[in-house]
Amino acid sequence: MQPIAFLLLATAMEVSGDAIVRIGIYRHGGIARFALFLAGACFLFGYGYCLNRAPVEFGQVVGLYIATLFIMWQVINFAAFRALPNLPILVGGAFIITGGLIVTFWKPGVSH
Repeated sequence: MQPIAFLLLATAMEVSGDAIVRIGIYRHGGIARFALFLAGACFLFGYGYCLNRAPVEFGQVVGLYIATLFIMWQVINFAAFRALPNLPILVGGAFIITGGLIVTFWKPGVSH
């Protein structure tokens, strides 16, 4: 699997796991809450496993990971909670994505 596929899968699992735990905390009780916590824990474990199995050093892709995480967070936030990002989130997100791309692709000492 390509490193970007690992990143996409890892971020999807991380954000989904967090959303499932949040749903368990605020929308359910009893056995449903326990089941949601267990499902969320499985997703969060899957995130950690996927990210650490990626065929690349984490330090090399940390910028792209953070940018991907921000985007995935917005997608899952809308899908799970029907929440659209407001202007400050969009502006801040543009900085996060720009910074992630700089960290990932800017190679110090390389002139073009």
